[in-house]
Amino acid sequence: MRVKFMTVRGTFLMLSLTVLLASGCGNSNKTDADDLPPVDSTATTILNVYGEIFSIPSPIQTALLIKKSGAKYNKALLNPASKSSRYSTNFSKALNLGIYGADLGYVTIYGQTQDAIGYLNAAKKLADDLDVIGAFDTQNIERFSKNYGNKDSMLILVGLAYRSSDAFFKSNDRSDLRALVLAGGWLESIYFATNIYKTKPNKDVKRRIAEQKSSLQNLIKMLTVFYNQPEYTKFIDNLNDLSSVFDGVKIKYTYKKPTTYAHKKMTIINSKSELEITPKQIESITQKVKSIRSRILE
Repeated sequence: MRVKFMTVRGTFLMLSLTVLLASGCGNSNKTDADDLPPVDSTATTILNVYGEIFSIPSPIQTALLIKKSGAKYNKALLNPASKSSRYSTNFSKALNLGIYGADLGYVTIYGQTQDAIGYLNAAKKLADDLDVIGAFDTQNIERFSKNYGNKDSMLILVGLAYRSSDAFFKSNDRSDLRALVLAGGWLESIYFATNIYKTKPNKDVKRRIAEQKSSLQNLIKMLTVFYNQPEYTKFIDNLNDLSSVFDGVKIKYTYKKPTTYAHKKMTIINSKSELEITPKQIESITQKVKSIRSRILE
């Protein structure tokens, strides 16, 4: 199986966001989060499921891109935190834990402290229901409470909590739930992007939507391992329908020899990719994503 690497433009965006988070946390107002290890909340997740390697972009990438586009905060886009108590199966809990993770990142980036509290509690409830140990424990909750209002510290804490969840699923051989959390976060982030694009068209958001063609293919391959489980079957079928819509998105890859600076131990990737996506395709993707998400949120 081929592993697809980000283009130079995507890499530059990733590095820019990492620098943004790091510099934001370096202020003179020392908080509890200053003692936390550095966490890149924007990093692409590399997942190994039964020997297959998959890469899934972080929802934080998309949320930061949306805010950069000038789009205003829109709470109506989110899955209400009050719904966390209605999810009864591990399948729905894991998917919505991923969705709430994306929502928590979104509200944090926009500095919505009160909403962040609600989504933190919603994520904690689902993590507790799934017996995830350590991600949203008392110590982490206290850290959140001490850092409300400090956006950059909150992003570090969100990253730590979800990294802990991912590590827990991995160490306890619960790849199915691990994959669902990632799928929920991915679905919510593309839901954000498509809805924002409708109200505030932007070339970078448009490109982000088109880029999800490869991410969706990875998700489907990752989840197909669990296809024989009834709840997964319908979900994967719906993702395959969405993938059919993405089939029309064209990706043209142009290889250029990388530039290597031996004395700096640095290599710059010069290859580029061009994506072509039509307004009609974006509308079809928007409607299909909305339909899949609605079933998960019920």
